[in-house]
Amino acid sequence: MPAHVLILGGTTEARELAAVLAARGGVRVTSSLAGRVTRPGALAGEVRVGGFGGAEGLAAWLRDHRVDALVDATHPFAGTITANAARAARETGVPALVLRRPGWTPGPGDRWHPVPSLSAAADALPALGRRVLLTTGRLGLAAFAHLTGLEFVARSVEPPAPPLPPHTEVLLARGPFTVDDETDLLRDRRVDVLVTKDSGGAATAPKLTAARRLALPVVLVTRPAPPPGARIAPDVPSALDLLGLGSD
Repeated sequence: MPAHVLILGGTTEARELAAVLAARGGVRVTSSLAGRVTRPGALAGEVRVGGFGGAEGLAAWLRDHRVDALVDATHPFAGTITANAARAARETGVPALVLRRPGWTPGPGDRWHPVPSLSAAADALPALGRRVLLTTGRLGLAAFAHLTGLEFVARSVEPPAPPLPPHTEVLLARGPFTVDDETDLLRDRRVDVLVTKDSGGAATAPKLTAARRLALPVVLVTRPAPPPGARIAPDVPSALDLLGLGSD
């Protein structure tokens, strides 16, 4: 049984896992946040904020703090962090797993256009619509900055980083949103195409249901592949099993 678990967090699943581990006797849990959100919610256990300095810095932290298990519960698109975590785990011999909720799957009536990157999403847009709802987060909007003929609504929790497309309305909002909320937004802003990342999970899925209701196309940026040989847990109970903590 691990005595010290480091969780690379920032997701709902990371928060849930930290709460479960912190409630157990004999387990020290530390959650690490990148620091990109200025007001993160409260977390159970110990919390550190900021980067490690790449894979080497993370490996040193694992050794210095005697970490027994590493859980990468970052966002599915945090590819650099995931790669660094896998490398640090190999270098130190610390058992590691990736806690990652499954991606979304299309259903009847969905008009999804999978693309491998934000730049590919930008390339697909002119043929699909003129008024775009971007829900890809505050980073990476530069991929759309050259699309001067389109109008955008960019929704994020924090103000997005420039450059932005010239015709952009920034909508600062924090979910969860209901299907009716998302439907009203799409109608009120006269959106005719949605761009989002395949983050998975129920919390942010209502926008997809709303797009289906309105028969709107969805440009869906697909996830990067996990590191080769990674142990993947789709939910917190599975992560507990892989940590050897699946039963009290």
